[in-house]
Amino acid sequence: MNVEKGFVDAPVDTSLDLVAEIKKLKEEKKAIILAHYYTVGEIQDLADFVGDSLALARIAENLDNDIIVMCGVHFMGETVKILCPDKKVLVPDLNAGCSLADSCPAPALKEFIESHPGHTVISYVNTSAAVKSLTDIVVTSGNAMKVVSALPDDEKIIFGPDRNLGNYINSQTGRDMLLWDGACHVHEQFSLEKILDLKKEHPGAKILVHPECPAPIRIVADKIGSTAVLLEWAQQTEADEFIVATESGILHEMRNRCPEKTFIPAPPADSTCACNDCSFMKLNTLEKLYNTLRYELPEITVDAEIIDRARRPIMRMLQMS
Repeated sequence: MNVEKGFVDAPVDTSLDLVAEIKKLKEEKKAIILAHYYTVGEIQDLADFVGDSLALARIAENLDNDIIVMCGVHFMGETVKILCPDKKVLVPDLNAGCSLADSCPAPALKEFIESHPGHTVISYVNTSAAVKSLTDIVVTSGNAMKVVSALPDDEKIIFGPDRNLGNYINSQTGRDMLLWDGACHVHEQFSLEKILDLKKEHPGAKILVHPECPAPIRIVADKIGSTAVLLEWAQQTEADEFIVATESGILHEMRNRCPEKTFIPAPPADSTCACNDCSFMKLNTLEKLYNTLRYELPEITVDAEIIDRARRPIMRMLQMS
C-alpha cells in the first residue's frame, strides 16, 4: 500500500459490496463523508452531507467527528482543514485539483497585489489555502455580490481568480474591480449555439447558469446563481423543465429533489459530449473512498501559519454576509 500516486494504491476485492463496506468503515471510525454536488451520484448517495464547498466546511466545523472525508477537489479539503485544524481531513485522491484554483498560484498573486498597492483583495473560495492567506475577504459565488456591494463605492478592489464571476459582479454593481485572469475550464466550455439549439427543442425550459460562465451564456439565462441557488430556484419555480449550465453532477441532486421535473445538461462546444463534466471531481470513486477510510489516507495537511492567515478572510466574509 502506498500513496505516491496521490491516492491509496491498494487492491480492492472485487467481490466486496463497496457501499456496505464504506458504511461499515464509516461507522467503525466514526467518520463523516462530505460530497460536493459535482461528484458522481453514487458518491453523493453515500455522503452524510452534500453541498457547496464552503457550506460543507462549515458543517464539518460544527461536528464532533474527528475524521472528515471530503469528496471533492483538493482546495475543498484545505478549506475543511482551515476551519477544522484539529480534525483529520482525508480526500480520496490528491490529484483532484481545480483548473480555476490552479490558474492563480500564490506567488504570482502576491506579485500582482504588490504591484497594485492600496487594493482590498477579494478571493473566490475556489482557491488554495496559500491564496486565501493573501486575501482580505474570501467569497462564494452565492455571497460575492453582497460582500462587494457592502464595501464603499470608492474602494479599490482586486478580485480573483475567476474573471467571469468578477465581470458579472462588475456588470451588476457598476464597480470596476481589477480582475485576475483565471477561469474554470468546465464553465468556459459551454456552447451558446448548442444551448440555443436545446432551447428550440425545449421552448418551455428555463436556462439555469452559474456565474462562472462567460457573459454570452449568462445573457440567455433565466436564473444566474451558485449551485445551491440554482437548486433552490428549480425547486421553487413552477417550471418543470430546465437546461442547466454548470457541472453536470448537480443534476443528480436536482433530480433527487424534483423527481417530477426534467433537467437537461447544457453541452460543451465539443460535439462528442452531451454534458460538461469536471474530470477532477470524477476522480472520486467508490474504490478510492473505501481505501481512504480503510487506511485513513491521503490526509490533507496545511501549515499552521497558513491556516491562521487563511481563516481570517473567511471569518470576515461570514461577518459581512
